[in-house]
Amino acid sequence: SQSALLYAYTFYLIGRTEYHVDEHMLRPAIAQWFFMSTITGRYSGSPESTLESDLAMLRDVKTPDEFVKKLQNVCNIFLTPDFWNLVLPDKLATSSSRSPSLFAFESALILLDAPVLFSKFKVAEMMDPALKSSHAPVERHHLFPRGYLAKLGITETRDGNQIANYTYVEWLDNLKISDQSPAEYMPHIKERLSPEDLAQMYRFHALPDNWEHMDYREFLQRRRDLMAQIIHESYERLTAGVEAPMESQEIPLFDLIVSGESDSVEFKSTLRTNLHTGKRDKGMEAAVLKTLAGFLNTNGGVLFIGVSDDGTPGGLEADGFPNEDKMYLHLVNMVNRSMGEKTWIALHANFDDYEDGRVMVVRCDRSSFPVYVKDGNIDRFYVRTGPATNEMSGDQMLNYIKRRFNQ
Repeated sequence: SQSALLYAYTFYLIGRTEYHVDEHMLRPAIAQWFFMSTITGRYSGSPESTLESDLAMLRDVKTPDEFVKKLQNVCNIFLTPDFWNLVLPDKLATSSSRSPSLFAFESALILLDAPVLFSKFKVAEMMDPALKSSHAPVERHHLFPRGYLAKLGITETRDGNQIANYTYVEWLDNLKISDQSPAEYMPHIKERLSPEDLAQMYRFHALPDNWEHMDYREFLQRRRDLMAQIIHESYERLTAGVEAPMESQEIPLFDLIVSGESDSVEFKSTLRTNLHTGKRDKGMEAAVLKTLAGFLNTNGGVLFIGVSDDGTPGGLEADGFPNEDKMYLHLVNMVNRSMGEKTWIALHANFDDYEDGRVMVVRCDRSSFPVYVKDGNIDRFYVRTGPATNEMSGDQMLNYIKRRFNQ
């Protein structure tokens, strides 16, 4: 399929022998990327432009560390705190048994070495065809059986087949449960389990306390939130052995904006549109690039696009992009063209909610090399001084680069 070909090309880039990446660094980074692309649906539908923008950051790298960091950056752009806390639970509110979110939860159980519900066997064991002959096979089961839901008047397939109503149990247990309510079948199951085993299964299978007595709708909502936490926990396990994501050290978005512009925070109303003329303006793009370079060449910082100078939210509509993917791709092209693809080692872009609108957030690490902005035939060098970005040239620039980058 088309998606398979796109994945194959990505793995070709990942597997090029000249990188000589330490397996303990590369394998977690690959797993992060695959997990991210699956759970977000990043490359579903018509993914050509989306994948191309992401792969642009993976081509022509020179060192193993650079490659791993770029691969992580692609993941970190999308897997923000809001994704885990808000977006993912919403994605779990679907009835499709082939949903990437259901696949992610099942993968999470395997990654966390979780037991099959009501059993001491591991999910990974039960999914291995070579072991099924020696153990009772596992089945995907409705925690609130469809027969029981029908008695409650819940007859729509999409309601009974909610992802949050699925889990894995041994098929003998499934037969015994039949169309009983959880309040009916759980006491019998609890009798054969120790309190420790039961607590472990409840945690891994994202079952809220007293779930068997909950209203069905309340159960779905509570379990979606817990499933998202379990998936997040398994994703964190994938990062073992690689550098922790930048998000773990971030100050909350709202607090940064309320604090106003500073040596590490700046606001731009738009990425490419002059609000006075209503037309695209290269000067707006140049101002964005100047700010990014200033942060990179100094101590890092955060640029908010879609916020006015006084911190008032303006949103992203004025730039006229059809969607956020297109806006992100435009920024990628701007940076690649004017500062070079290598710059993405230290850049992390994502979108977030602020008050009633959306903003683009571009986080800049402190760069390990000088970053220049191409202006025609001139390479301009910027640094951050307080809440302003200033250009350096001549001996002043050379002395700064010598001190700052040991060059």
